[in-house]
Amino acid sequence: QVQVMESGGGSVQPGGSLRLSCVASLTFRDINAVAWYRRAPGKQRELVAATIRGGNTDYIDSVKGRFTISRDDAKNTAYLQMNGLKPEDTGVYYCALRPIFRTTFDHWGQGTPVTVSS
Repeated sequence: QVQVMESGGGSVQPGGSLRLSCVASLTFRDINAVAWYRRAPGKQRELVAATIRGGNTDYIDSVKGRFTISRDDAKNTAYLQMNGLKPEDTGVYYCALRPIFRTTFDHWGQGTPVTVSS
């Protein structure tokens, strides 16, 4: 029922930037938290960044200072601005949404691939 779609991935050189977008088919007024996960080649999914209503954000150490998560509730869209990309950032990036009154991220997109290489 709920559609979540990521976009903005692609291939960039080290040091480049990408802005990922996550568009959902429901109002963000019903979304408590947005998270971006990624799955690097040969590895499990990991939480990259998360933000909750009220402005609190969290990032894994490897992306702090380089990535910024944000949400635009008027557009029902979330973003992940990625600067200073490194080859280690390569992977498929997923958007996940946690509805209000829920403790789990129930809505997921199919992912958008990011490749960072020379």
